[in-house]
Amino acid sequence: MNARLAYLQTSKQRQKEIKAFLKKIKKGKNLDELFHHAHEEVFSKTNCLHCANCCKTTSPIFRDSDIRRIAKHLKVKEVKFISDYLRIDEDSDYVLKSSPCYFLGEDNACSIYEHRPLACREYPHTNRKNMHQIMELTERNTQVCPAVAEIVLKLME
Repeated sequence: MNARLAYLQTSKQRQKEIKAFLKKIKKGKNLDELFHHAHEEVFSKTNCLHCANCCKTTSPIFRDSDIRRIAKHLKVKEVKFISDYLRIDEDSDYVLKSSPCYFLGEDNACSIYEHRPLACREYPHTNRKNMHQIMELTERNTQVCPAVAEIVLKLME
């Protein structure tokens, strides 16, 4: 098992502990700084093209502006893009009909990378401001993204 997968495995085994830890640090004064520092450290040695688990297992939310931009790039009408690729989820958001992502190549590269949804551009959200607002999402992402698992496990040390 490679190191990346080991972080996911450890994260799954320690999920209750991770949940409790993230709940505890949620109100920390320097939460953003802690996450940003760990994010920079982990992503300085991470190549997402070696994994692409996020693209293989989950869907981003597609905002109206994402739909317009991608449909224009693909030279299809927005309605056609929606009917071909998207569905509305339980939160009334547009998401992909299925996984892996339709735009993920066999080399793990994204065929619409320059036009990808905002949610993909910002993923895994570990370098954003106000991290306290997304602790539940961060917890879920420890089971999807080996880098997020590594970041959180480092913070727990």
